[in-house]
Amino acid sequence: MKLQGRTAAITGGTAGIGRGIAEAFLAEGANVALMARNPDKGAKVIADLDVGDRAIFIPGDVMEQDQVEGFIDQTAAHFGAIDILVNNAGGAGDLAPLVDLTDEAFDQAMKWNIYSTFWATRRALKPMIAQKWGRVINISSTEGKMGKPTFASYTIAKHGINGMTKAVAQEVGTSGVTVNSICPGLILTDLIMETGPATAEGMGMSFDEMIDMFSQESALKRPGKVEEVAAMAVLLASEAGGGITGGTLSVDGGTAQY
Repeated sequence: MKLQGRTAAITGGTAGIGRGIAEAFLAEGANVALMARNPDKGAKVIADLDVGDRAIFIPGDVMEQDQVEGFIDQTAAHFGAIDILVNNAGGAGDLAPLVDLTDEAFDQAMKWNIYSTFWATRRALKPMIAQKWGRVINISSTEGKMGKPTFASYTIAKHGINGMTKAVAQEVGTSGVTVNSICPGLILTDLIMETGPATAEGMGMSFDEMIDMFSQESALKRPGKVEEVAAMAVLLASEAGGGITGGTLSVDGGTAQY
């Protein structure tokens, strides 16, 4: 029960990595608030988790500032505190070579990844600093350390999240708040299974070829697992992770070896 009595807010918390982290946090005693766009799916996830009043769902779109800030405020109001923020929502969106990338696609990638993380973190830091304890965990990507053709907007966004992580960690280091990024490699989430074929087509290959390419880039030669990312999140959220801040921590099977 490493997180007994703590409250975590998780964006994109109803599927994939976000849901995996929510389940791991609940298993360690935390309360969790989940944000995502689909109210019906959110209600089903809360029912499936079956933990009573320890988990709530708040519908919202992370590309809307008022909804992101409202999620943080409602979490704190409902549970009486916010101790852990997991900025999980994000994604690649439309992929294209930079010369073909539209302003609209670039703006979407920035809002989905950078702005959502910025809005949520800024809002959550004030109560965390006041209570002299907090954890901010940003779900970045291996692409926040590397780069691939057609992934310019996503790569820029994830590098930006890692830069934000480092800067904010320095700002709040003496306040009892830690700030870290987790950089997963390929994880076969529902989102990847849904959007992967179109992504692969944009890269000039089949979905299976894309999965194999990403897998072969790693030392383990396989996709990662949601549970592996969730285990890192539990460490960073716990007292045991109190000495880790400003980190961009790879959970990618040895793809980006730094």
